[in-house]
Amino acid sequence: MRPVEEHQRVVAGLFRPRPPVTVPAADALGLVLAEDVVAPISLPGFDNSAMDGYAVVADDVAAASPESPVRLPVTEDIPAGRTDLLELKPGAAHRIMTGAMVPSGATAVVPVEATDGATDVVEIRAPARPGQHIRRAGEDVTAGTTVLRAGQRITPAMLGLVAALGLSELPVVPRLRVLVMSTGTELVEPGRPLRPGQIYESNAPMLAATVRDAGAEAVLAPMTGDDVETFRTTLARHATGVDLIITTGGVSAGAYEVVKEALGGSADAVEFVKVAMQPGMPQGCGVVGGIPIVTLPGNPVSALVSFEVFVRAPLRRAMGLPDPERPRRTATLAEDLTSPRGKRQFRRGVYDRDAGTVTSYGPPASHHLRWLATANCLLEIGEDVTELTTGTPVQVWDLA
Repeated sequence: MRPVEEHQRVVAGLFRPRPPVTVPAADALGLVLAEDVVAPISLPGFDNSAMDGYAVVADDVAAASPESPVRLPVTEDIPAGRTDLLELKPGAAHRIMTGAMVPSGATAVVPVEATDGATDVVEIRAPARPGQHIRRAGEDVTAGTTVLRAGQRITPAMLGLVAALGLSELPVVPRLRVLVMSTGTELVEPGRPLRPGQIYESNAPMLAATVRDAGAEAVLAPMTGDDVETFRTTLARHATGVDLIITTGGVSAGAYEVVKEALGGSADAVEFVKVAMQPGMPQGCGVVGGIPIVTLPGNPVSALVSFEVFVRAPLRRAMGLPDPERPRRTATLAEDLTSPRGKRQFRRGVYDRDAGTVTSYGPPASHHLRWLATANCLLEIGEDVTELTTGTPVQVWDLA
């Protein structure tokens, strides 16, 4: 059987990033910048008021106090957004709102709370130091400054900065498009009645969600049964314009293994192997029509664990996303466990972050999806380990 690390290397070698594209900034959330962003303007673009109040010459109000207020005529009213250029003469005040452009000649802003709020002659009851409550042009960003770096994942705050700089588009590493296909004559779409021997299809919606959670775009193909020609036709019809194909089911050693039969003997380079792991032993990967393909087993737990072990990290790396690997933690085992020799086991687990302990969660069999749905980690047990005792340090994959 192929070691886990070897199959990880083989699968990772299939992934290629897409060329950078320019997208509307509103569509860039969560993507990775392909180029540095240089500020085309300064922020603020002009001196503006940080308070509602009065623009003054600081020297004019240096002696102001509640007991001896200074009275100044109010010669202009400046709301935010007023665009004409004003000049403040000594011995006068301009009423000004937060964000409004400070008139030339003004050296401070007195908050309205330190005045009587008048609009004709204002009574100022506190002194103001030079520069008080004035936001200076360029004090946040100077034009020509690199404000964001290539390789950063775009956050809401970054989009706010980009908008403030007047940029409507961003160069990004695009999401990979992943086609997800489920196979199996026994599968029925949720919402329809089941007949004897049928089960509801769960792999495709689960894996599509996992693809999206990893940062990529998921494309769902219709389910196919165990007919080889139907599978080939469906694959060819829906694989246009995608960067990766993921199939589930039809890769084991029994009869009616449709993926294996359809691709194993074709001219395409698709390899089917047994990997020394549990769950998820039957695996396949290669290229079909120039598109990388990863064929996962059909049991739900096997499919999802296989995605975590083989697909998630290279998929995120191909999109330049940070932290492609799930966090690995060392935890103290809170129970005794056994594991089959020769296979690396990935057990569902509950990791207590505060206590630093982990407990296996549910049976190890690959059809027990309920337990995976509420686990918060995978407990990794090495191929050569058959018994673990309480208190043993173990590695967990943090899924939270």
